[in-house]
Amino acid sequence: MDKKGFDYTSERIMDDKPERLPNDAYFPPAPPSQRLSHYDETGQAHMVDVSAKAKSRREAVASAFVELSDAVMAALPRNPKGNPLEVARFAGIQAAKQTSSLIPMCHPLALSFVDVRAQVVDGGVAIEATAATVDGTGVEMEAMVAASIAALTVYDMTKALDKGIRIREVVLLRKSGGKSGDYRRE
Repeated sequence: MDKKGFDYTSERIMDDKPERLPNDAYFPPAPPSQRLSHYDETGQAHMVDVSAKAKSRREAVASAFVELSDAVMAALPRNPKGNPLEVARFAGIQAAKQTSSLIPMCHPLALSFVDVRAQVVDGGVAIEATAATVDGTGVEMEAMVAASIAALTVYDMTKALDKGIRIREVVLLRKSGGKSGDYRRE
């Protein structure tokens, strides 16, 4: 415990009951073919070395949905803070550029393009974020962060009217480029 009484020991939830794990818990290493790339052979998290990867054009598109009540939907055009969709767009673009500061093992990338679109649809706001680069690693996280922060910004801009707003379905829609090839959500 720290001076304020907070316990930072890891917790694992099993059968709805927390089970304490020691801070030096050991997880046996998985075979190389089953390892997640951000863990070394001892199971410790590390940043992947992408220095030997060829630079190529990579693009990713992610989306999010902000579920809004009818009252909030009706108030969107008259928001005293400004246009929530436009502010969300700017926030998403800015967030994509800050992804490596937010996600510890994410590489800083020179983004060549970021676009965020927010559109009022039945039941809420649909957000789509696109990120692109020419680099040795992909931009999926940049697109996902852009969509997430744009959705959070819509919440921030409209929460005065309804605290029950829901952010749903933050997903990768598609990606192209890189060693793993193309991906399209079905």
